[in-house]
Amino acid sequence: MKHLLSIESMDSASIETILENATVIKAQRGDSQHQPLAGQTWAMMFSKSSTRTRVSFEVGIRELGGNVMFLSSNELQLGRGEPLKDTARVLGRMVHGAVIRTFEQSDVEEFSERSGISTINALTDAEHPCQILTDIFTYQELRGSIAGKIVTFIGDGACNVPLSWIWAADKLGFELRIAAPKAYQPSAEILQRNSGNILITDDVHAAAEGADILYTDVWISMGKEAETEQRIQDLTGYQINESLVARANKDALTMHCLPAYRGKEIDEATLEAHAETIFTQAENRLHTQKAIINWLMG
Repeated sequence: MKHLLSIESMDSASIETILENATVIKAQRGDSQHQPLAGQTWAMMFSKSSTRTRVSFEVGIRELGGNVMFLSSNELQLGRGEPLKDTARVLGRMVHGAVIRTFEQSDVEEFSERSGISTINALTDAEHPCQILTDIFTYQELRGSIAGKIVTFIGDGACNVPLSWIWAADKLGFELRIAAPKAYQPSAEILQRNSGNILITDDVHAAAEGADILYTDVWISMGKEAETEQRIQDLTGYQINESLVARANKDALTMHCLPAYRGKEIDEATLEAHAETIFTQAENRLHTQKAIINWLMG
């Protein structure tokens, strides 16, 4: 039984298989008769709101021949205190796979263990593996292999997106630079768990110099809304704008996993100048996640 729970737990060969398959799936969309989920029903359990993740998984599961049901936390007995292990054991007897978007990484891991069905981490506070696999696919689609390249993340360096980038750098052999204020940098414990080429700094200009990807995410992640005022104060200056883009390589990609808050982590002009890349990145969630499901079914 395969699961997609984290980049950290994946091996390089599995990542490469997914990325290669995503290329084929995207090229054949609308023509392929490959439906590995025919006769199956998958559950999507979301404790966090979503646009791209929900739509891409619902469309992807249907295009692969499956049925899908969306279950928000307030529609399940979980919201009234039922233990996750009991929900997992019930659903494991009724559906064939689960896509979970929640807060605790341990919840996704426990569900996969108790349910006995293929489980996909669609986002936790610890990792966002589907997003980072999509980002790498997007880069390689537009620029070629990411191996040996420089990826620079600007902003809250301790949230799930840069943490998944850390594990990907370790697996695929590229340099990762994270530019963040000291209070928003990855923990020493996270960094000690990998052997990748990782640079942590509070200097955005040094981090952007010669980069092949400039990447950012929202300053206020879901669950951090009470910290909004403090985070805006702390992270002002950690923004992707055209002056920062000018420090990167000439053909560097500017990326954002969306939603974007213009004037904060990226300015309006820069987002619009790089909108083709950013919205291709968003579209590629569909193709990459179909490739993930194919890998799980293999």
